[in-house]
Amino acid sequence: MRRGLVVLLALLAWPGTAAAAPVLFRAGNGAVSTRNDPFVRGPALTPAPARASPSRPSQTRGGPGRFRPALTAPTHRTRRPARTVNGELTRIYRQHGITASAYRGYERSYSRALAAERHLHGTRRAELAAVSANVHGIAAAGALTASRLPVLFATLDRNRQWWATGPLLSNGQRVEFAGSQLVWQYYAGQGIQLQVLGSFGKADGLYTSGLAGYPALTQLLSQLIPLAARRGGGLTWEYYFHFDGGSPPWTSAMSQATGLEALSRAYRATKNAYYLQVAARALPIFTVRPPVGVGVPTARGTRFVQYTFTPGTSIINAFLQTLIGLHDYAAVSGNLAAQKLFRAGNAEAQAEVPQFDTGAWSLYQPGVEDDLAYHDLVTGFLGQMCADTKAPVYCRTAQHFRAYLKVPPVLQQLTRRGKARRSTHLRFSLSKYSHVGVVLTRGATTIYATSAALPYGTDQITLPVVRAGSYGVRIAATDLAGNFARVSGTLTVSR
Repeated sequence: MRRGLVVLLALLAWPGTAAAAPVLFRAGNGAVSTRNDPFVRGPALTPAPARASPSRPSQTRGGPGRFRPALTAPTHRTRRPARTVNGELTRIYRQHGITASAYRGYERSYSRALAAERHLHGTRRAELAAVSANVHGIAAAGALTASRLPVLFATLDRNRQWWATGPLLSNGQRVEFAGSQLVWQYYAGQGIQLQVLGSFGKADGLYTSGLAGYPALTQLLSQLIPLAARRGGGLTWEYYFHFDGGSPPWTSAMSQATGLEALSRAYRATKNAYYLQVAARALPIFTVRPPVGVGVPTARGTRFVQYTFTPGTSIINAFLQTLIGLHDYAAVSGNLAAQKLFRAGNAEAQAEVPQFDTGAWSLYQPGVEDDLAYHDLVTGFLGQMCADTKAPVYCRTAQHFRAYLKVPPVLQQLTRRGKARRSTHLRFSLSKYSHVGVVLTRGATTIYATSAALPYGTDQITLPVVRAGSYGVRIAATDLAGNFARVSGTLTVSR
């Protein structure tokens, strides 16, 4: 797994290339068609989520739409009653967190989802059950708050609608619904989830399209702003599914900062100060440490992290995109807190960026190379930071990364001797991630040939047992940008 902890999609789906992504569109009558939304970027680049879904505890029916924990054998210890979705909804209502109408609507939504599960089968049932299990898990953990109810139950409703009549989906597929500009995405084993980053990325695309896109931009934000939760002292757009070891609700500096950028652009488009006010309320999360917030103080400033559940994971493209969003908002608003956050992050990023340059390619995170899409992505972010700050490290590294797209991989054969009656580990150095082919010959005869995709550094391929003698070795490599290199050498096998 090349991404290590975050072998993904981004995608969970973080914005990537400039090509429009195919989106499945569900009309009001339930009919589903494929569209190319020019403002939804694709392909999805979010890393793949964890497959395992938490299962809802065994339950028995306790009245229409209500559930209580199944009875278990008595113990000598008095246990606190388990929190349930309906129980937490009742608590929030009695504490005047929601209106009576909203309370009845959420209860009805949960009841209809559970009823739909009983009539579905296979993948459809499993996906809907995973979403309702996530809601239950959040309630059981005491994290079901009034501000999270709109997005959680919107997610539950969308999944009930889709899995009842919609087609099965491929992992990472983007989905949209009639009457809404929001972008959703399918994560296998976790159902359809609101793609916060994808939705804010679409808002940015609508802004850059010009006046024609402004009505859709304001519509999208009018739908997305109310789905922010109160977290870390401000407004935060969260994710509500299990992802690569993280449990919901969690959030990301990258998606939050892309939200700041979209709100800033909405202000530029409309001159409506409301968008800057919302953005100001979304700043506090950057000042709070994980696992609640996304800011990790360092000796030089602050590192803004991609995932609140893995604060030690450093992903440079996410860090740079976060800074771009903060810079954009600070520039248009003059907000002093945003300027301070940008300066702290910029100081740390300038120190970290050189660590992601191998001398032949870019790194996604320490020790893990970018694929081609991520290499292009981070190169663009570095170019933007160069333009915004004029800092030499950004300009120089962007120049390096652009040059690497045209430089062939560098190969060197390291193993030149082997022993008969034993397999030989043919070691060689490789400057960048490439598809490597190895051919072993004796005279005009090919003894062995194999190929594999291998990372930069010292790699090895195991050769079969051969007789004593002298053999020819050819090693060829093609990098992700299509550059080709080949070296030839010999291997002497002794008795």
